[in-house]
Amino acid sequence: MPSRPESLRAPGCPEPRTAGIILAAGVSRRLGRPKQLLPYGPGVLLDAVLATARDCEFGQTVLALGGAAAEVERTVDTSGCEVVLNPDFGEGCASSIATALAALHPDIDAVVLLLGDQPGVRAASVRAVLGALLQTGSGAPSAGAGAAPADLGGIAVCRYDDGVGHPLAFARRMLPDLAALHGDKAVWKLLEQRADDVVEVRTPGPVPWDVDTEEDYRRLLDGLQGAV
Repeated sequence: MPSRPESLRAPGCPEPRTAGIILAAGVSRRLGRPKQLLPYGPGVLLDAVLATARDCEFGQTVLALGGAAAEVERTVDTSGCEVVLNPDFGEGCASSIATALAALHPDIDAVVLLLGDQPGVRAASVRAVLGALLQTGSGAPSAGAGAAPADLGGIAVCRYDDGVGHPLAFARRMLPDLAALHGDKAVWKLLEQRADDVVEVRTPGPVPWDVDTEEDYRRLLDGLQGAV
């Protein structure tokens, strides 16, 4: 298992405590069956996402469930995760973010959002956005060698060859804004509103596929076969 990169730690300062939030509460309306449980590799989609989260060695991992929660818990190994149930999962992704944020330990310095239907995100990308938060303060090119966790920048995102995508990382000072969001695409609106706080991390390749339709799923499986 890869070790945590030194870029997450400033010399002489404590290592920031990080949390991963996995959003897997959707009802899969367009797909018509729980996309978290679609067969993928040796398991299901959510298995692959949880494997990535474990590889990241977060200080805390919170898994937000809602639609098909009981079936997911019966099927998927959620060990190492704190499972939270979002009773308002039908109101969009923001409600799951707020539910997960409420379960965070008070000493968490940075949070990474991962989608439960996006298995192509890599742990290396997570490390890169977390490293960027430490190295880049709000509007500053670098937090400097004496930076502490409190000096984390605001938001870090992956800039892929064809656009911006997950994983997204947020410093603790941004969490109240994150918790106040409403709806399904509100995170992207927050990035637009707080553009001065956003640092983009160059990430080779296309934005990883997520799954909303059967066509998305077939395309994802085709990509998996092509990688073998």
